[in-house]
Amino acid sequence: MRRIVLFIGVMAIALAMASCDDKKKAESQTETPWKENTVQSVRDSTVFGICADGSAMNTLQMVTDNGDTLTLSTTDVKEAGMQFGGYGVGDRMAVVMDVETKSVRMIVNESTLMGNWVMLNPLDGTSYIGFCIKDGGIAEGINQSQLIYKTWSLRNGMLEMRSVREGGGDFEEREVFQILFLSSDSLCIKDIDREAGSTVYEYIRPVKEDTYEDLDLELEDDSFDDFAM
Repeated sequence: MRRIVLFIGVMAIALAMASCDDKKKAESQTETPWKENTVQSVRDSTVFGICADGSAMNTLQMVTDNGDTLTLSTTDVKEAGMQFGGYGVGDRMAVVMDVETKSVRMIVNESTLMGNWVMLNPLDGTSYIGFCIKDGGIAEGINQSQLIYKTWSLRNGMLEMRSVREGGGDFEEREVFQILFLSSDSLCIKDIDREAGSTVYEYIRPVKEDTYEDLDLELEDDSFDDFAM
C-alpha cells in the first residue's frame, strides 16, 4: 500500500513539473515573437520626403513620400546639433521622429549627402579613396578595388553601407556610421561597430585641379581703352 502511495506521489510531482515546463515554454513562445515584432516596429522612425516652399529658418515644411504635408520646428534639433546638411526647397530630406512625443530628433539632408566623398588613403597618404552615394539607395566605391559597395540607406539617422569584398563570394558586409557633420563639401562619420572600435572618418568632395586648358574662357580683343591711364 505504501508503495502505491509513494508511486502516486512521484507521478504527481512529475506531472506538476512537466506542466510548469510547458507553461514556461508557452510563455517563451508567445513572448519572444512579441518582443521581436516590437523591435521591428520601432526599429526605424525616419520620415522621408521633399522640402517644400513653406520652409523657413526655424521651420521645415516637408511633403512626405506618403503625400502628407508636415510643418516641423527645427529649433531644438539645431540647438542639439542634430541637423545635418541644412535644407532648401526641393531637397530630399530624412527626418527622425520621436515616436512617443511626435517631435523631431534629427534631420538629415539626403540631397547634400549624395555624391562623391573621398579622403586620403591611409596606406600611402597620397592617393584618395572613398565612395559615391547615389539616388535610389545605390552606392559605389572610389578607388577601392577590394571593397565593392552595393547599397546605402538611412535608418534612424544612421548611415548604413553594404558591400562585398573582391573574392569573398556573396558574403555581404554591413557598416553603420553615425553622422557627426555634413555640409556641401564636408562629411564626418563615426563607425559605431563596438567590437572593432569606433573610428572617425573625415571626407571631402573631390576637387579636380583646374588648368587653363580646362577653363572655357572667351577673351576679348585688345582695345585702346584697355591701356588707358
